[in-house]
Amino acid sequence: MSATPTDTEITRIEVGKGDAGRSIAMRVFRAEPASTLPALVWLGGYRSDMTGTKAIEVERHAQVIGTDCIRFDYSGHGSSGGDFRDGTISRWLEESLAVVDQATRGRMILIGSSMGAWVALRLIEELRGRGEGERVAGLVLIAPAPDFTAELIEPNLTEGEKASLSERGYFEEPSEYSAEPNIFTRALIEDGRHNRVMKGPIETGCPVHILQGMRDPDVPYAHALKLMEHMPSDDVVMTLIRDGDHRLSREEDVARLRQAINDLIAKT
Repeated sequence: MSATPTDTEITRIEVGKGDAGRSIAMRVFRAEPASTLPALVWLGGYRSDMTGTKAIEVERHAQVIGTDCIRFDYSGHGSSGGDFRDGTISRWLEESLAVVDQATRGRMILIGSSMGAWVALRLIEELRGRGEGERVAGLVLIAPAPDFTAELIEPNLTEGEKASLSERGYFEEPSEYSAEPNIFTRALIEDGRHNRVMKGPIETGCPVHILQGMRDPDVPYAHALKLMEHMPSDDVVMTLIRDGDHRLSREEDVARLRQAINDLIAKT
């Protein structure tokens, strides 16, 4: 009998060496019999973990259609080791590469939520640079926030936040989703500049489906439209959800996510 998404066993891999080493927690579901469909790989958002609604629903859908699913937590998130304040896009990208190299057996569909969409786009860049771009069969980007540090944070910093970055190395802002404030470090912002993807044409070499809420208070839908403009050569579909927020975790939103996955699988 298959495990349910909430009790899929946690396994771990070690990423980095010495003081930079951290233990990354994964939940890997294997279809039986072995599937020829692409595996579903969940890439979560900033301060999110692999037990969120959408992540669990992705694994549940993988079980229904009979394919593998890989969920994991970045360092400083959920069940993984490491300090959240040490987190950068480069660090979380390194961990994502290690996970897909360890846990995927064939082609995969990357499902990136918010910041996870940025990680997904960088992951494809790295795989294509290694001559392994064909490993990615498709992309689902949910409320995508690529380049959010440079595009959404830096232009809107207050004088107080700039001073905090300079003096303390970070600033805080209230979170709508947690009692704990969001923390943005100088290291994250500086590293973000070196990982920008919307600096020219983006070529993924695979079909892409973007899901974006038009009432998203965190990532304006204009940001998703801008991303789409940077993908002139890809097969890109965008679904704008008029009353959708940033999380897109309602039942009807999850149904759209499942359909987007099915549409990409149909193209493989």
